[in-house]
Amino acid sequence: MLLYLLGMFGIAAFAVTGVISSGKKDMDLFSVVFLGMVTSLGGGTIRDTVLGVEDVYWVSDTSYLWVAFLSSLAAFFAVRLMEDRQSVFHYADSFGLALFTVVATEKVLNLGFPSTIAITMGVITGIAGGIIRDVLSHRPPLVLGREFYATPAFLGALLLVLLEKNIPSHEFNSIYAVALVFILRVFAIHKGLYYPSWLLYKKR
Repeated sequence: MLLYLLGMFGIAAFAVTGVISSGKKDMDLFSVVFLGMVTSLGGGTIRDTVLGVEDVYWVSDTSYLWVAFLSSLAAFFAVRLMEDRQSVFHYADSFGLALFTVVATEKVLNLGFPSTIAITMGVITGIAGGIIRDVLSHRPPLVLGREFYATPAFLGALLLVLLEKNIPSHEFNSIYAVALVFILRVFAIHKGLYYPSWLLYKKR
């Protein structure tokens, strides 16, 4: 039940970021809602497709589809009331990244896949929706920036795997992993956590 609720919150958070990212593109209502839905559903769709799951999650349970639609629709009307949209965008994106990464990692583990696959698919699920959003709204993808983005997702997925291996009966493993990803992303945004220069690829 907790995993299900986290997934719903993640969809709502990413839907909001999709709507905000379209704010300066003069899109109509349909286009904005579509972008919000693609952002929120894209990562999990890629995960289920790659893993060969019989039914993509939002096809087998249309509640996900409705949450994505209603969150995008509500955000379309609410965004004009937001004074600091950029802050809302970053917090919602960090929250969505954390939730999607952890939910996907746990789901893949529950399907019986090894830890390496669970971590990989957790990271891909976490960052894919944001990539789709940024590309469609003509924004520089956050994952390609210097500040921590994919790394917090990886560390959160890794933490979840370690916790599930060592204390599988503990009911708050997913909460700890979500908190780690979210805190690292917020620190990266507000404290300027960047990768060291020797880890960056620079064109000569």
